[in-house]
Parts: sequence; C-alpha cells; structure tokens
Amino acid sequence: MLSSKKITFVTGNLKKLEELKSILGNSLELDNAKIDLPELQGEPEEVAIEKAKLAAKQINGAVLIEDSSLCFNAMGGLPGIYIKWFYDKIGNDGLYKMLNGFEDKKAYAQCIFTYCEGPDAKPITFVGRTYGKIVTSRGNGGFGWDAIFEPDGYNQTFAEIDSEVKNKISQRYNSLMKVKEYFERR
Repeated sequence: MLSSKKITFVTGNLKKLEELKSILGNSLELDNAKIDLPELQGEPEEVAIEKAKLAAKQINGAVLIEDSSLCFNAMGGLPGIYIKWFYDKIGNDGLYKMLNGFEDKKAYAQCIFTYCEGPDAKPITFVGRTYGKIVTSRGNGGFGWDAIFEPDGYNQTFAEIDSEVKNKISQRYNSLMKVKEYFERR
C-alpha cells in the first residue's frame, strides 16, 4: 500500500468507486463519502481545487475528488465540466446533435483528480485526457456519455469496449496513474 493514511474518495457513485479501486488496486486506503458540494463555475482545474478544499473541510481529513469533462473541439472545450447537466437534459442523442453543422467531431474526455490532505492543505491536481471523437450512440456499457465517445485508435465507443480495456485507456486511468505516481514518490 502506497499510503497508510485513509483517503476519502468523494462520490456517491459506487460504479466510480469500483472503477477507481479496479485501476488503483490496493495502492491507497480508500473509503468513500457522498457529499453535496456546490457546482462551481470556472475553469476545470480551478473548480476541482475549490471542490477539494470544501470537501476536506467537511470531512476534516484527506480527500480525493474527481471532476470529469467531455470537451468538443468545435465548441472550444464545451460542454466541459458542465457535461453532467447537458447529458441529464438532452442525453446522448442531443449531445451528438450539438455538433450538427460542425465538420470537426473531435473531442477529449478529461478527468481531474484532486487530492487535498486536509482542511488547511494546498490541493494537488492530476489531469488525464483521452482523445477521440463524438459519434452516434452505440453500446450499453460504461457511464452516461460513454456511448457517444469513440477513443482514438478504436472503432468502438467507451460503452462498447470491454471494461478492462477501457480502464487502461480512459481519462480516469490516465489521471489515476498520476495520482499513483505521486503517492509512490512520497
């Protein structure tokens, strides 16, 4: 185990916790807590840092938070961190249709994990990206918008790719490898 200190992963989504543990194995002592944090606006890293500070105060201890984004190149990175609300309101078909009229269907999935050791500590961010394109909805696996995101080098969407393969190429994996490297150096 890389860190004997208990770290609270702030999520109520048990699928995310399961995926995180699948990627990290037993390298960190993790538990989880669902905390209602305000949905802040701003640049992705700034939002992640502020959420980590707020979570560390509520938990009064070490936290790891995650912010995911789906960023369309044609729209300058939007919907970005607001993807959850776009997905909830218009679904995958609506997200795909947002790019009607644009030749550029390229996008990147971004995951920012932010670690904050405690209420008075400075948060540290770990950014992971997976590049690909937006396609018509295909597949039943994964999370929310996984069915419209086809990573570069694959002919399948995240929703179609086997979860073991996805866990080695996803933005979450890329970000978590940086988290793991950080704790290995400590």
